[in-house]
Amino acid sequence: MGRVKEQVVPTHDGGRLALYSYGTEDAPGERRVVLIGGAFLTALIYRPFSEALAEGLGDGWAVDVYDRRGRGKSSEQPADYSMATEIADLRTILDATRARNILGHSLGGSVALNAVQEFTGTAYVPDKLAVYDAAVNIDGSIDTDWLDGFEDAVNNGRVGHALAHMKKATNPGSALAKIPEPVLAGLMALMSRTKVNRLFRQVMPSGVGELRAAYNEPDHAKDFGVLPSNTHFMAGGKSPAYYKATAELLHAAVPGSTFELSPKGFHGSIPAAVEELVTDISEYFKG
Repeated sequence: MGRVKEQVVPTHDGGRLALYSYGTEDAPGERRVVLIGGAFLTALIYRPFSEALAEGLGDGWAVDVYDRRGRGKSSEQPADYSMATEIADLRTILDATRARNILGHSLGGSVALNAVQEFTGTAYVPDKLAVYDAAVNIDGSIDTDWLDGFEDAVNNGRVGHALAHMKKATNPGSALAKIPEPVLAGLMALMSRTKVNRLFRQVMPSGVGELRAAYNEPDHAKDFGVLPSNTHFMAGGKSPAYYKATAELLHAAVPGSTFELSPKGFHGSIPAAVEELVTDISEYFKG
């Protein structure tokens, strides 16, 4: 393992997506898993996990992970960026890789679920779909009121103010069920690797865009009832309770779907390549 193939894939609107593939380069579509990452996170941050998952899946399998818009080597978010952009981009990646399996983490789980919901009745419906700690705003479960002040601080380059907005929004004293925690999880993962100010300039503006795209419209669990029965909802036992509650609601709404709680899992377990989770996920896709 450890080999990575890097390529640039053109998008429907003249942009580009950086795509990284791990494992067996010419693995067939039914043995390929596309990984969709969370808010603020680049494909590079998922490299340890992608390598571990490719290894867990074994010979003849590949894991394809791409930088979403505004990340890494992919182009910036277009002016009309929305969840529709994310869905079109996933379609582009599926065309490029021929992958038949999808895995979404955090906000990437929201992209995966919304995309597959839209793919209903087409050849893009995956053989298997798994999401871990999917950040879906079910019936207004995520409080987005804080986003306005946060966006204003980001646009004016006020790092301290933006962080203060985040801290307040994710403070245990606020309505705990409404924590927009993916934001903080993604940010903290990045901050351990880079200088705050540089990071801010790089990912914050697009971070605001992707959070709005995912959270502004509250979804309804019943709307996801069209998802395929081969959908696997996962949550971390040590993640904020919101993720387990959301996964259970969605699992109940999708006939034939499965639910799995990873007892030792926390929200950042995927980028951290926690062994228990790598095993759980590879067993699901191989099973």
